[in-house]
Amino acid sequence: MRATLIYGAGDVRVEDVPDPVLRTPSDAVVRVLRSCVCGSDLWPYASREATEQGQRIGHEFLGVVEDAGREVRTVKAGDLVVAPFVYSDNTCEFCREGLHTSCRNGGNWGVHDVDGGQGEAVRVPQADGTLVKLPVSGNDTALLPSLLTLSDVFSTGHHAAVTAGVSERTTVTVIGDGAVGLCAVLAARRLGAERIILMGRHQARTDLGREFGATDVVAERGEEGIAKVRELTGGSGTHAVLECVGTKPAFEMGIGVVRPGGRISRVGVPQYSEGLIGRYVFGNNITITGGVAPARHYIEQLLPDVLDGRVEPGKVFDVTMSLEQVPQAYQAMADRTALKVLVA
Repeated sequence: MRATLIYGAGDVRVEDVPDPVLRTPSDAVVRVLRSCVCGSDLWPYASREATEQGQRIGHEFLGVVEDAGREVRTVKAGDLVVAPFVYSDNTCEFCREGLHTSCRNGGNWGVHDVDGGQGEAVRVPQADGTLVKLPVSGNDTALLPSLLTLSDVFSTGHHAAVTAGVSERTTVTVIGDGAVGLCAVLAARRLGAERIILMGRHQARTDLGREFGATDVVAERGEEGIAKVRELTGGSGTHAVLECVGTKPAFEMGIGVVRPGGRISRVGVPQYSEGLIGRYVFGNNITITGGVAPARHYIEQLLPDVLDGRVEPGKVFDVTMSLEQVPQAYQAMADRTALKVLVA
């Protein structure tokens, strides 16, 4: 079969790899119908050291079960399923607490002999705990993009909003107009927030942010951006800040715009090891929260609204390419000519 491998910075290739097969009784094999390139994939695309042997890549996919091991009970051949961006058993103590990303028997796609999601098919470990059966057909193509966002970006945006305590009583700042940031806007609106300030400067993206529920857009960055948000909030800042970028300047803007007693939820993968967590944060009772999103915990909560069309997170996909075009998809997202590429 064909699948995507990364060999180093800027070097993504689609190559022939062995077809996936069941290795354990808890495995399933899924034929991929839709996958995509994630903003977090762009970090290794920008900085990975060159290697002679490529590594499988991609962690968001949905598809049809082709085969299942004898211990698999929740899905069967022919079922349409979505996979969260990490696999898990859904039974260990951490999974039972809703923290599937810390599963004792879980792991990441594309490492330790596990397939990546950007390929024609995927062997899924811990299939019972990982895969969520979707009550629709793979022929419902209009729904598939939004269903795919449950794998990562919509669930991650929801995680940001939930951990920041977003409700109808909170004002919100979302930092970042990438797919996760836009999904965070959608999630905040879904949870009842009426004032949502989106910090982003790409108009096509911020226009979608307004469609998703942003009430204000701040294009300025740094101290100018902080001052603008403060101005919009009467000097107070917002109760919740959803930091969806992962850079130190983005985190520092979050510190600048959160109000005393507020929460900053970081869901952008941090590309820094130090940050402002000293006297100011302590003195103003600011909570720093967030982290890697346990998408498996949220999928079934978010699924009904996606199926009913009350939310359409699939609108973050603005370009569709084939599997063979995945190298161009990475370049398009790195060049910001695409927001998020759907692979179909």
